[in-house]
Amino acid sequence: MIRQGPHASNPAPHPSSGGAHGAVRDWGDALVTVLAALAAMAVVAALGLWAAGAADLPGGAFPRVVAAVVVIAAGGSVGVSGRAGGLAGTDAELTVMPLSVTLTGALVAGWSFLRPLRLHAVTRTGELLARVGRTAVLWLAALAALTALARHTFTIVPPDSPIDIIGGLLDATPTVGFQADLGPTLAFGLLWLLGVLAMALLVSRRAPLPARLLRYQAPVRPAAFAMLFLLLAYVIIGLVVGLIVAATRGHAAQTFAVILLGLPNVVWLALGLGIGASWEGRVEGPFGLPMPHVLDAALRGSENTTLDVAALAEHDGRAWLLIPVAAVLLLAAAFVMAVRSPAGTRLWQYAVHLGVAFALTMLVVVPLTRVVARLGLSILGIVEIKDLGGQVALHPNLWTAVGLALLWGLVIGPLGGLLAARVHRRGEIPPAPGAPVRSKENERPGQL
Repeated sequence: MIRQGPHASNPAPHPSSGGAHGAVRDWGDALVTVLAALAAMAVVAALGLWAAGAADLPGGAFPRVVAAVVVIAAGGSVGVSGRAGGLAGTDAELTVMPLSVTLTGALVAGWSFLRPLRLHAVTRTGELLARVGRTAVLWLAALAALTALARHTFTIVPPDSPIDIIGGLLDATPTVGFQADLGPTLAFGLLWLLGVLAMALLVSRRAPLPARLLRYQAPVRPAAFAMLFLLLAYVIIGLVVGLIVAATRGHAAQTFAVILLGLPNVVWLALGLGIGASWEGRVEGPFGLPMPHVLDAALRGSENTTLDVAALAEHDGRAWLLIPVAAVLLLAAAFVMAVRSPAGTRLWQYAVHLGVAFALTMLVVVPLTRVVARLGLSILGIVEIKDLGGQVALHPNLWTAVGLALLWGLVIGPLGGLLAARVHRRGEIPPAPGAPVRSKENERPGQL
C-alpha cells in the first residue's frame, strides 16, 4: 500500500471511523485530548494556588479550590456567596479568569486534538464534526464532574480575633463560600472548547480542512498564526521577567503565584497599554489578587483610576518601554504572517489581514483581562468592617482597544511584507537570472 504524505498533490483522505476498532480509536483520541488538557490545567492551578498560600485553607478546601479555578479557566461559572448571621451582611463577588491556566489548557487541548490529524491535508466535513463532537461530549462530562467538586464554605476570620469575638456575640461570624453553576459552566465550557479547537485548526499550517474551505486558508491561517505568535511572545517575555524578579527581588512565592495563575492577564494588559488602550479600575483594602506591585500602586485608592501608560509611568518610568515593545513584537508578527503568506500577496493585503486579525484578537483578549473581586462585611447594614475585606476592579475600554489594534495592524502589516520580500517562501521556484519569480502558491492559490 502506498501512503501519501501531507504535501502530496492528491492527499489521502482522513481515515473513517468505521468498525469497532476505528470507533474505539476515535473515542480514545478524544479522551486523551480531554484528560491531557484538564490534567495540565489542574497542575498549573494547583502550583499557582500553592504559591499563593491556598494550600493552608481549612477544611480540606484546597482540592475544591483547584477544581473551581479549573472550571473558571475553562469558561465555567463559579458563584461566590457569603453570610454572617441575621444581624450582619456580606458582599462577595469574584469575576476573574486565571489566564495562565486557560492558556495551558488551550495549548494542550489544541495540540492533542490535531495530533491524530497531522498526516492528512484534507478531511471530510462530517468526519471533522464527528471528531469535535466526541471531544465535546467527553469535555462536558468532565466539566460536570469538576462542577460537583468545586464547592466549599469556610470562615474567613482568624480565630480569637476581635472580629471573631464580636461575630460570636452577634451571631455574625462571617463565612464565604463558592459553588460552580452547572448550567452556565456546561454552556460556556462548550463554547470555550469549540473556540479552542477552531483556533487550533486556524493556526496550524498542516491541519486538515474540508475541501470547500481550502481557498480561505491562504489569507486566514498566516494572520491567525501571527496573532498566536504575538500573544505567546508576550507570555514568554513576561515569564523571563518574572523569573528574574523572583530570583533577585524576593517575594518569590507571590511572583510565582502571578506567573502560574495570571501571567497572560498581566502581559496581555501590557500589550493593550503598549498600543494606547486604557482600563478603569481601583484596588481598595487589604484583600486582593496576586498582581505586580506597580499595578497595585497605580490602582490603589477609593475612586476609579484610568490606567494607561502615562498613569503607570508615574510609579515606574520603565512603563514607557511598553510602546516600543508593542511596536517591535507586532512588527515581528507581521513578518511571520508575511513569510507564511503566498508570495504574490500585495502590501495592502498584508495591511488588511493584520489589521483585522489584530482587532479581532484584542476583541477576544481584552475582555478576558476584566477583574472584579469584592469581599465585605457590615453590621446591621450600617457599620462596615473595612479591615476584613476589600476589592479589586479593572474594566477595559474595549472598543478603543479594538480600534487602536486595527490602526496598528494597518500600519505595520505592510512593513512586515516589505521585510519578508527577500525571504524564500515555501513552494517558490528560484528564478533563472533575469527571469521573473514563479510561485506554486500563485499557480495553486488554495495551497499554503
